[in-house]
Amino acid sequence: MKIVVSGGGTGGHIYPALALIKTIQKQDPSVEFLYIGTEKGLEAKIIERENIAFKAINITGFKRSISFENAKTVFRFIKGVYDSKKIIKQFKPDVVIGTGGYVCGPVVYAAAKRKIPTVIHEQNSVAGLTNRFLSRYVDRVAICFEEVRPFFPPEKVIMTGNPRASEVLESKTTGILQSFGLKENVKTALIVGGSRGARPINEAVIKSLSQLSNKSYQIIYVTGEVHYKEVSKEAEFLGINHNVAIVPFIHNMEEVLSSIDVVVGRAGATSLAELTSLGIPSILIPSPYVTDNHQVKNASALVNKGAAVMLEESELSSQRLIAALDSILLDDARRIAMGEAAKKLGIRDAADKLFALLLELVNKAPINK
Repeated sequence: MKIVVSGGGTGGHIYPALALIKTIQKQDPSVEFLYIGTEKGLEAKIIERENIAFKAINITGFKRSISFENAKTVFRFIKGVYDSKKIIKQFKPDVVIGTGGYVCGPVVYAAAKRKIPTVIHEQNSVAGLTNRFLSRYVDRVAICFEEVRPFFPPEKVIMTGNPRASEVLESKTTGILQSFGLKENVKTALIVGGSRGARPINEAVIKSLSQLSNKSYQIIYVTGEVHYKEVSKEAEFLGINHNVAIVPFIHNMEEVLSSIDVVVGRAGATSLAELTSLGIPSILIPSPYVTDNHQVKNASALVNKGAAVMLEESELSSQRLIAALDSILLDDARRIAMGEAAKKLGIRDAADKLFALLLELVNKAPINK
């Protein structure tokens, strides 16, 4: 079987795709993959590093304001469809799946027009523009939040969850906390503002360092590469060292999460899939800089079930952050209840469900390649 996968722009679109590919490779090593993305996107480096065949097309996203760039995007989309059809004709896939981002538009549309079975995967609680457009042409729409169901044709929607949730379950390593200079068997919070960090979160944490250093719990604090030197200097000035580990980035996040008791961070769909899969309570600070404010809606899905608390960036302060951490890490009953609520929301076999969906579509209809 041959599968084309497309998704790009952010890790939230790429890592679920990669998790799906890895799951399928384990179950059936004979499956061939081709990933279609953009040369300038994050996907080019990530996918090629994984030794997965990669082809690039040139496409940009629409701007929500009136702009001459949108006219250029229309022409790029038409050219992208033409290039995608050529790639698809050469590769001859049995099924095509798009995991989000504007690059999926021409790829999945081209496949649908060639009568190849198609699936789109929507990770967020609010549907992206590209997936809203593609939902008219694809065979199935896989979702991770019930809240997003009304955005799509009801007969096409299937709840699968996020494949990244399946991947983190397989990564359980001992001694992780020691590798950060921290103690094992001590309640630990992970504070992270995303791969590049987030200045408002960093400012609140910096103001909290003195108090946090006197807590009975410990902290792993991921600053982001851009802010690392600044935060490290502040911590050194304050003499913070024994129970707060400060790092610029974590490459083995799935291993670290298995040793964490609470996470403070953004409310991206992939992050929430990881947290619910593992049953980790969270303090969510949604990014206000995303389309349709979808991170607030993502976070609300967990808050409403008792799995998380939410601090909006506009109300974030060191006092509120510390109070939220104390309320979970110093209250075992609440922490355990939140963890159980999170686990109930997790879909731990998401990758298997998506693979089964792809197989179903391949077996159901003859393909005109």
